[in-house]
Amino acid sequence: MMRLHELLAALHDFRMMPVVNPEVTSIEMDSREVKVGSLFICVKGYTVDGHHYVKQAVARGAVAVIVEKDVETDVPVIKVKSTQRAMAVLANAFYDNPTSKLQLIGITGTNGKTSVSHLIEALLRRAGRRTGLIGTLGMKMNEATFETKNTTPDSLTLQKMFTQMVEAEIETAVMEVSSHALHMGRVHGCQYDVTVFTNLTQDHLDYHKTMDAYRAAKSLLFSQLGHAYDVKHPKYAILNVDDAATAEYIVASQGIVITYGIDNEADLMACDVKTTSRGTTFTLLMNDVARVVQMGLVGKFNVYNMLATLGAGLAAGLQLDAMIEDIPHLSGVPGRFELVDAGQSFSVIVDYAHTPDSLENVLKTIKAFTEGKIYCLIGCGGDRDKTKRPMMAEIASHLSDYPIFTSDNPRTEDPIAILKDMEAGIVQNNHQTIVDRKEAITYAINQAQPKDVVLIAGKGHETYQIIGEKVLDFDDREMARAAILLQQQ
Repeated sequence: MMRLHELLAALHDFRMMPVVNPEVTSIEMDSREVKVGSLFICVKGYTVDGHHYVKQAVARGAVAVIVEKDVETDVPVIKVKSTQRAMAVLANAFYDNPTSKLQLIGITGTNGKTSVSHLIEALLRRAGRRTGLIGTLGMKMNEATFETKNTTPDSLTLQKMFTQMVEAEIETAVMEVSSHALHMGRVHGCQYDVTVFTNLTQDHLDYHKTMDAYRAAKSLLFSQLGHAYDVKHPKYAILNVDDAATAEYIVASQGIVITYGIDNEADLMACDVKTTSRGTTFTLLMNDVARVVQMGLVGKFNVYNMLATLGAGLAAGLQLDAMIEDIPHLSGVPGRFELVDAGQSFSVIVDYAHTPDSLENVLKTIKAFTEGKIYCLIGCGGDRDKTKRPMMAEIASHLSDYPIFTSDNPRTEDPIAILKDMEAGIVQNNHQTIVDRKEAITYAINQAQPKDVVLIAGKGHETYQIIGEKVLDFDDREMARAAILLQQQ
């Protein structure tokens, strides 16, 4: 609770009419959440403009509104250039800068954010830390979990979450940081101690338009480490030296840089990588000392994820040998190379791979240990980057024996049109096209023979399918298990 003038002191460019000073009990951007004493911020989103809901907010008890265009109302109006930016500033001030009271770790990159964030959080908990986690799979505080709408929530929601963590005496918070969030300023006000870069491959060009713009958006995380050198509280950037974007991110960051990689010399290097269907081993080289790492995660891409995790753990104050001892006890993330085992004689793997690079990584990993044939079921999301559709199809066609093209989340697009976009990328005609995803999964399961692998890619942990405006219950894992059990009858 604070007076409006005290709160507005955090802003430097605004106009207020009339000049009054009510007590503010909360800040809201959703008119349905407004209570008596709320400050309502009008934010324009993709589909909803908060300026259209001022009347409803005032009726529910808003004592003032923040706008970036003129509105008519009886309560004080504070006009700013950007309500998105003002919201980040005001939320940080209202909640008393909660990230200054936490050790904050942020992970960005096209692929691997979820896996790395969960691995870091798990190692921290095993070391006895009280932890928080924010990302694609929701928010977690110690063992308690909560749903979230976005990989990286808006700035107001974030500051509320961090305040909850402070109140729960969380010591270290780990979060995924999307390129959208960085570009839109959702993480303004967040004081990062450790930042991590996984990789940069094509995705989200429907939003960023070009790879240069996408790469630049990611760089904002590392520039947000600040420019001060604090010996007592150093800042770290953990960077994948095998990715070309790292050169730009080293320039963007004044934090201490820890590099990791497999193909190029790095502070943390992996060599002698050996993968089976049940796990991976590699030799970790650091400071001219070699250590063998064993993990239950499969594939070269997970070696990169583990290297990033170890780098972040070191920056967060964990001991290397203790982390290596704990790694075999870590489990995978739901929907990431997740095995569906119902007693069948072939393997079924569900994976979130929804970018060309992630699909290629998963298929190459499967090819390394598969004795039989590979079935790859893949689709592409509607209302998203269309340029990757033919690329996804070509990768599936090239790296699997039996590619099956089907619907992902078509959203408002025609599913058949999406599949035609995909088919434009294939040279060899070795695929099946089955629009209905459930039917496609059942077909792949019924075709598989002993020692074959069925990869169901694209949706991973998701428990829904978006068709038109409807959100329908749909879980690849449940669909696959049901198809296997039906086949066994």
